[in-house]
Amino acid sequence: MGDVAPLASSAEQHDESALVLVVDDDDEIRELICDYLAGMGYRTRGAANGREMWGQLNGSVDLVILDLMLPGEDGLSLCRVLRQQSSLPVIMISARGASAERIIGLEIGADDYLCKPFDPRELLARIRAVMRREPHARDKPDTPPQAAADEAVLCFAGWRLDLQTRRLKSPAGHACDLARSDFMVLKTLSEIPNRIVSRDELSRRAFGREYYVNDRSIDVCISRLRHYLEDDARRPRFIRTVRNEGYLLEQPSISQ
Repeated sequence: MGDVAPLASSAEQHDESALVLVVDDDDEIRELICDYLAGMGYRTRGAANGREMWGQLNGSVDLVILDLMLPGEDGLSLCRVLRQQSSLPVIMISARGASAERIIGLEIGADDYLCKPFDPRELLARIRAVMRREPHARDKPDTPPQAAADEAVLCFAGWRLDLQTRRLKSPAGHACDLARSDFMVLKTLSEIPNRIVSRDELSRRAFGREYYVNDRSIDVCISRLRHYLEDDARRPRFIRTVRNEGYLLEQPSISQ
């Protein structure tokens, strides 16, 4: 059916309560995804193009599934603008499975990328993985307000990473909001500084999946983080590549 594999029945239902906006100009595929996710407990909305997407977006949307090939403004352009305005999770889908397309999608801030045709169960797994990356303050035990605020910041070499807002602040006070995948990579590295973290571990933490050969998703995250952190990304002072092993953050990291 279209570019999505036939739906598999599942006895396990999940009341996820999250609202997912599905943006795809193929009516059949859009409705198929919406129906499947609704059957798994999600609330869903549909949009056929960028104009409809902007009209459907509001504070209640929790995640966007965004097709690459859309009439008018394409998915890459929409994702780029959306990422400039918010940190709303975005999973891109496309029949164009070339690695260059995936890399571009991740570079502009998509949280994940799935090639058509796909099994809806895989899309469901990707959605759950992306949603799990969001830190939830309500899941923490009650702590005094100041202690909670202190607990929610990681510091290294004058940089401050806010664990609740995903905001990275430089020693000079300049701030930027990180995409979820970038945030999870930096958080993982800064929690265990001066230790090598494998691509497998970073992939599990950032994307909720195992690392596989030729997957450049983690490398793209590292490249973006170096752009934020380094004066010269060609001579990184903070995030060091350890060939065939992974990455490490070469700075002491303490909670403040």
